[in-house]
Amino acid sequence: MLQTAHEICFQNAVELARMIRQKEVSAAEVMEAFLAQISRVNPKVNAICTFIGEQAAMRAAKEADDSLAKGNPPGALHGLPIAVKDLVATAGIRTTQGSPIYKDFVPTEDALMVERLKAAGAIIIGKTNTPEFGAGSHTFNPVFGATRNPYDLTKSAGGSSGGAAAALACGMLPLADGSDLGGSLRNPAAFCNVVGFRTSPGRVPNYPSENLWNNLAVLGPMARTVADAALLLSVQAGPDACVPISLNDSGEMFSQPLERNFKGVRIAWSRTLGRYPVEPAINEVCDKARTVFAALGCQVEDGEPDFQDADEIFQTLRAWSFAQSRNEDLKHHRDLMKDTVIWNVEKGLKLTGLDVSRAELKRTQLYSRVHAFLERYEFLMLPVTQVAPFPVEWDWVREIKGVKMETYIDWMATCYAITLTGLPAISVPGGFTKEGLPVGLQIVGRHQQDFAVLQLAHAFEQATQFGKRRPAVAL
Repeated sequence: MLQTAHEICFQNAVELARMIRQKEVSAAEVMEAFLAQISRVNPKVNAICTFIGEQAAMRAAKEADDSLAKGNPPGALHGLPIAVKDLVATAGIRTTQGSPIYKDFVPTEDALMVERLKAAGAIIIGKTNTPEFGAGSHTFNPVFGATRNPYDLTKSAGGSSGGAAAALACGMLPLADGSDLGGSLRNPAAFCNVVGFRTSPGRVPNYPSENLWNNLAVLGPMARTVADAALLLSVQAGPDACVPISLNDSGEMFSQPLERNFKGVRIAWSRTLGRYPVEPAINEVCDKARTVFAALGCQVEDGEPDFQDADEIFQTLRAWSFAQSRNEDLKHHRDLMKDTVIWNVEKGLKLTGLDVSRAELKRTQLYSRVHAFLERYEFLMLPVTQVAPFPVEWDWVREIKGVKMETYIDWMATCYAITLTGLPAISVPGGFTKEGLPVGLQIVGRHQQDFAVLQLAHAFEQATQFGKRRPAVAL
């Protein structure tokens, strides 16, 4: 039995959900513990930006208990409090996208993913902070301010799912959702010592969306453990005819045991993807993890696919996407938009059809090279980020190892290059720098082999237990 609020807040979500279903602890007791943690810790990290209020949260928890008492079948997430990323529509709960343009916007309908969370019994208690329109891997905006890193309050929590990652690390939520275009699930997970899983495009249907055919941006789970991430994904995933690229696999596939024998599995190990500057402190931590995979029985070899043209492709397709989604905002509210978003939209508006066509052609060639490479290796390993968490006052990283970053997304290259492949990629806690800052290890799997990625991440997590190191601010 859980004795204290602290034990409840840091219990893994799989076990906590089981305990609620079996009435070993009530949803009301769970909610009370998380609300106390939020009240105590959130003012220090600024992770949860909109909150429905204690009365509404407790009322929903008691309704969950009443439903259970009446014998109604509970969902997989019954009674668990969740705050949704502030890019995702939540009916009746403010959804600002971190923008002054939408600071008072309250949707009337839930996004499809939120509907699935509610159907599984989750209680939506608010929203997690994100940079303006999710642009950039550092969470700050003029509506709510910056989210701080729980392991060092002077540092960034990453982004764009920075609020979600910080809330998880601090025990303010048992699970959290996120989205990922250029690293927005993986980067903050790495900075905050939690798990962030960029799923295969279509694994978690994204509806509504300006572009239902978009396969660069995905939705996925965040959690403190890989098993918890799989639990959330089992609810998020599954086909929906509203989204033409949604995969037909049922989300139930992620409810299977994660244990697997990795003897003889070939892994390609890359320190820089053969082309990007990475801080020595990051490589130092990741290199130590290599022996763990060898101990698991894997054959680990140096190597990476040829990622030539990745920067051009990503910059082009990202700009095209921003022009598509934010052009109207730029027309009518330019004075309320941050300079990097304006730059990205205007870059997209200058593109020609030939520019986009060339980028798609080169992306096809890149995928073919990566696919051929992964016929020899089942997994590719590399650092999630090129830098450790940086000062929260910075808007973006300007230089790495003497190499100037020309734009606000250049420093995210070890994530965005993987995005272009459409392959599933997870950030799992990989250790800490000498200064005590978290470092994430990125595991990339084969085409649509999301479950295999979870299995290897789980094996690494069980062998190392890095994720159990809690930030002092949360204790």
